[in-house]
Amino acid sequence: MAEYSPPDFLLLDESQFSEEERMVRDSVRDWVSGEFLPRIQEHVRRDGSFPMELTPQMAELGMFGANLKGHGCAGMNNVAYGLLMQELERGDSGLRSFASVQGSLCMYPIHAYGTEEQKERWLPDMAAGEVIGCFALTEPDFGSFVGGMVTKAERKGDGWVLNGVKRWITNGSLAKLAIVWARSEDGVRGFLVETERPGFVARDIKGKFSLRASVTSELFLENVEVPDENRLPGAKGLGGPLGCLTQARYGIAWGAIGAAMACYDEAVQYTRDRVVQGGPLAGKQLTQMKLAEMLTEITKAQLLALQVGRLKDEGKLHHTMVSMIKRNNVDIALRIAREARDLLGANGIVDDYQSMRHMLNLETVRTYEGTHDVHTLILGEHITGLRAL
Repeated sequence: MAEYSPPDFLLLDESQFSEEERMVRDSVRDWVSGEFLPRIQEHVRRDGSFPMELTPQMAELGMFGANLKGHGCAGMNNVAYGLLMQELERGDSGLRSFASVQGSLCMYPIHAYGTEEQKERWLPDMAAGEVIGCFALTEPDFGSFVGGMVTKAERKGDGWVLNGVKRWITNGSLAKLAIVWARSEDGVRGFLVETERPGFVARDIKGKFSLRASVTSELFLENVEVPDENRLPGAKGLGGPLGCLTQARYGIAWGAIGAAMACYDEAVQYTRDRVVQGGPLAGKQLTQMKLAEMLTEITKAQLLALQVGRLKDEGKLHHTMVSMIKRNNVDIALRIAREARDLLGANGIVDDYQSMRHMLNLETVRTYEGTHDVHTLILGEHITGLRAL
């Protein structure tokens, strides 16, 4: 295949992105093409293997906690961060998930809810990739319904005892630090839990069809004791974990564009080269209709994400905006991946091509961090003022 040619139909590069934003995107784009993509097939075939040898390079490029300020973080604006997520997911959803969990779900709560001592203790090492984190929220019987959480935090002397099970936890067995959310007598609390503590066990989930180049785990906490200094004092109630999810969902919305762009570019290149009935497949009416639809949806997704990113930088973000772009952009990316796989015909099912890998990954991205339907209901309640039954 030819060199990657990203779509920019409305010339956003020259009119909407700053030089610094373009520089961030281009450096990550080159790294994904040169360092990550040559390794991806090997890790997909292994089932649940992430290329941890790339972590120092990711840290050097400022990918961890990229839009946080201070404590060793890059401090880039939210549009530059979005473009970073876009390029990581052009490589693979598992790559973007690794960085997104580290920054938005683990570093962000320390940055937003933690003490100065906690920030100094953890954030520099996490920004450097020396400490990998995981976000322990989802439970076996409670996915999108965070309010059903049963993991408990009980007072014991000057500390806490944690008991419960968390499931579908990205980076779970790779992590040195878990951000554990548990229900205490006065509401949901967040805790910084070093994973070597007695009673903490992580077991990887195998047999996944999707996100194979990502480590996904189940966590067991049995009488895990932590001191009160490990509690995140600024996180009280469900607003704590939901605030983290808003940050992560924003990155997902940009990441999905990258997956869609990768599939679109592969479909354009393939159909130009594929000869069918005396001419290139790209010269057929149905092919051109499909490519036109793909480009249109990618362009709309770019504009949505860009506007929300600018509003986020201006402090005008509302969580329902993130629900809209996560819902829309992941949905169109999945549809584009399916169409691209279809245009590749039988070749689309082998791993010499990437569209089916993106398609399978996006099935998970459509589900996690608020399913498509959950975000539909969030928007519906915002529109009507009524919670649907």
